[in-house]
Amino acid sequence: MTKESSVPASPKKNIPMLDVGRGNQPLRDAFLDAVAKVIDSGRFLHGPEVGELECAVAGVCGTKHAIGCASGSDALLLALMALDVQPGDEVIVPSFTFFATASAVARLGAEPVFVDIDPETFNIDPQSVADSITSRTRAIIPVHLFGQCASMDTLQEIASKHRLPIIEDAAQAIGAAWRGRPAGSMGLVGCLSFYPTKNLGGMGDGGMMVCHDDEFAARLRLLAAHGMQPRYHHKLLGINSRLDTLQAAVLTVKLAHLDAYSEARQKNADRYTELFRNAQLHETIQLPHRDPRGLHVWNQYGIRVPYGRRDALKQHLAGMGIGSEIYYPVPLHMQECFADLGYSLGCLPNTESAAREILHLPVYPELTEQEQDAVVEGIESFYMTGAFRRAA
Repeated sequence: MTKESSVPASPKKNIPMLDVGRGNQPLRDAFLDAVAKVIDSGRFLHGPEVGELECAVAGVCGTKHAIGCASGSDALLLALMALDVQPGDEVIVPSFTFFATASAVARLGAEPVFVDIDPETFNIDPQSVADSITSRTRAIIPVHLFGQCASMDTLQEIASKHRLPIIEDAAQAIGAAWRGRPAGSMGLVGCLSFYPTKNLGGMGDGGMMVCHDDEFAARLRLLAAHGMQPRYHHKLLGINSRLDTLQAAVLTVKLAHLDAYSEARQKNADRYTELFRNAQLHETIQLPHRDPRGLHVWNQYGIRVPYGRRDALKQHLAGMGIGSEIYYPVPLHMQECFADLGYSLGCLPNTESAAREILHLPVYPELTEQEQDAVVEGIESFYMTGAFRRAA
């Protein structure tokens, strides 16, 4: 690390944490053509583009079936509904994840059982899962967080031993893999999100469920359409959760570029790691861990900033015009809406430590080398100028 010194001010940058517009711009004409076809057809729901996208996503995920729905949140809810999860049931989930993973459980009156994470990958800790199984456990939801799969072989062994289904929350991990098996293909069902900031992002909300089992796929599709079959005859109490044709048309255009997007994210992640090591910043911050057993698609690149300096570093970068974000600052077991579950500070130490220390940096495919250089230089300047000491 360079000795603390006076560093001259540099012009303020404009490097956003995410730049959805930049990513969409090269495909603008293709989007307009695809949307125009839907407008001309008038088939805004159940158009052929939906089926085409479902077939293509099933191919990416290595599953027999893919069923579109309105959001990744709905995908999780529908998967639990299809399992007939009821009040009094328990579903094991990580606490270090987006709210939807647990809210889908609670909406059905069941209890989310929060477990700890692996401190290196931030993914659900299999031993913590095994220790939390009770006679009321109905399912396990591992989250493939930030684009890296959870330890699925170990989780499958645990689930098989206790005869429990696995619902994969692969909202951030389309295209990722574990020991060569695509994310979403290893459990009973995989749940995907097409929120605009995801690796395959639409122009609004959208989601999909992928699975192998014919009967379960039919149940998912039925539940997503009011439980209605045939029209106006309702076999199940379902919900209205459709992937509209406009979103499917846009996503089909982008899906052709998914491999290129993933490769660009991987290249950016590798280059960040090299830059941080060259600057000897890896001695000050903890770089993200890539499990060699899996294929990481880097929905996020998260560093750990110890000693209570994370928020000060984020503020420092913002002052330089460099975007960053904290996913997630408050673990789910400490959220107010789950206070009645009785969790206390300190019960999930790895989760709580990650929430205090993690900071995510721009890693989107269109990020330039010059922008990456500026991000790393901005972090280096935080330590060079002594700002980190004032933050301690």
